[in-house]
Amino acid sequence: MKKAILSTLLLTALTLSFTACRDAADKAKEASETATDAIGEVGEAAEGALEKAGETVENATEIVEDAKAVAEDAIDSASEAVGDVKDAAEKAADKAKEVGSDIKDAAGEAADKAKEAVKD
Repeated sequence: MKKAILSTLLLTALTLSFTACRDAADKAKEASETATDAIGEVGEAAEGALEKAGETVENATEIVEDAKAVAEDAIDSASEAVGDVKDAAEKAADKAKEVGSDIKDAAGEAADKAKEAVKD
């Protein structure tokens, strides 16, 4: 009888032990699946963040390129304006020399006529 009771107790202990191990394995499997899902979500979030960062860098690059183009256009326009002003100044100087020469010639002619008028 003693052996029968001990055998029953041993079988009960073994049954409880297997059930507890199976429950622990199930819980470990669930925890593993939860961790895998969380890692997947973190990966997706990181991918989204990287995409946003890439878009931001692209936008910043475009802005810098546009600003560079505007600055280059402004420099070109300023250079052209300086060239136009220089050309206009040179033309004005040439005209001034021409007018000065004409005035000198006219004054010379007037002086010559005055000399002739005084002689007569």
